[in-house]
Amino acid sequence: MPTTVNACNRKYIVKRTSILKAIFSIILVLLTWLSFAVPSFAQLEIDITKGNIDPTPIAIPDFIGTDANTRQLGIDIAAVIRADLERSGLFKSLDPASFIETQTNIDYEPSFSDWRVIKAEGLVSGRIVADSATRVRVEFRLWDVFAGQQLSGIRFATTPENWRRTAHKASDAIYKALTGEEGYFDSRIVFIDEKGPKTNRQKRLAIMDQDGANPQYLLGGSDIILTPRFSPNSQKITFMSYENVVPQVYLLDIETGRRELLGDFPGMTFAPRFSPDGTKLILSMSRRGNSDIFVMDLVSRSTSRLTTDPSIDVSASYAPNGRKIVFNSDRGGSPQLYVMEADGINIKRISFGKGRYSAPVWSPRGDKIAFVKSLQGKFSIGIMDPDGKNERLLTSSFLDESPTWSPNGRVIIFSRETRGRNGSSEIWSVDLTGQNERKINTPAKASDPAWSPLLP
Repeated sequence: MPTTVNACNRKYIVKRTSILKAIFSIILVLLTWLSFAVPSFAQLEIDITKGNIDPTPIAIPDFIGTDANTRQLGIDIAAVIRADLERSGLFKSLDPASFIETQTNIDYEPSFSDWRVIKAEGLVSGRIVADSATRVRVEFRLWDVFAGQQLSGIRFATTPENWRRTAHKASDAIYKALTGEEGYFDSRIVFIDEKGPKTNRQKRLAIMDQDGANPQYLLGGSDIILTPRFSPNSQKITFMSYENVVPQVYLLDIETGRRELLGDFPGMTFAPRFSPDGTKLILSMSRRGNSDIFVMDLVSRSTSRLTTDPSIDVSASYAPNGRKIVFNSDRGGSPQLYVMEADGINIKRISFGKGRYSAPVWSPRGDKIAFVKSLQGKFSIGIMDPDGKNERLLTSSFLDESPTWSPNGRVIIFSRETRGRNGSSEIWSVDLTGQNERKINTPAKASDPAWSPLLP
């Protein structure tokens, strides 16, 4: 079950969060490349632009430890790295029971022939060294088994308590070395934790690691919370709440627990999302029965109106460069997707397929827009180019909704609800091939996920 952040323990959690943030900003850094240079002729490369039907086999033995504590850390860290890479769909983590060589020192080259026998193409050799009672070094080397060469070697310094985040950082480094692109494992997901039947469901704001570990409530109480979204620095969340009966938008500082209402507007405010630089918030406001898109300056708290059409304009999302905005509107007679300049001019429709389109969100890479499509009683998560071309559906079920992108723009998580009075709401992920659908474990029913950028 998630840990509840209430008035009694918030002070302690805030202090602990501040300490951990300081530790990671100073200690959890890349200290040095290990002694071997990366050869220019290394053969092991993975093209993530293609659908990998056959994931690359990679061997990740338990990291070597020098005592009982570091040996357990080595087991735990290796297990998280295996799970991270396996979930990406690009790698197949080989069963440790199949390993022939038992490594005792990562300073020497492995016996590549032993790893070729079990058809490993990549090998991760790691160890944990206790520098003091409060600090450990986590070192690993990534080997190209068939070329017989090292691809990379990295050393981290951290505290034993933060082993899981260190494992995610190691996964990111391995992913980047093999694909050439940034990973997405050292990140978090904010979501709505749900309990109770559909007719009387309690919804609470919660947060967890991207793999479902470390779930924690961010707000106590039973107020209905919807559509949480991260700021670009991952330290703040904006969301919609019904605590004052009329839906209104709030801002929450994760570190301090401070929450504030964004404006005291007479009508509803909803569907908030940060601008790429974090200085503005784009949202919808309802005035006299008409919903339009507005931008709020988070310093002056002034607002400017971007759309004026007598229709429902909602779900706005910035392009990563901040120059364009995609949104959902029924101005054409049914919900469709439109793109406009950041100042509201040059509005163009980009969706023209059959069905109803909603919930658009721009990829962090800028090359795709994810959306929800409703057609023939099914709801799907789809992607298209920013000009509407190359539309492709990745999922289909009774109700798939709320897409959100991984920090590197290669994976989408979304909420899926099953049919029936006691139907379950769950969080799932899918990659851009549509071949790698996976459920993310949550403490209870869950919906409205939002993926953070990589953590600082």
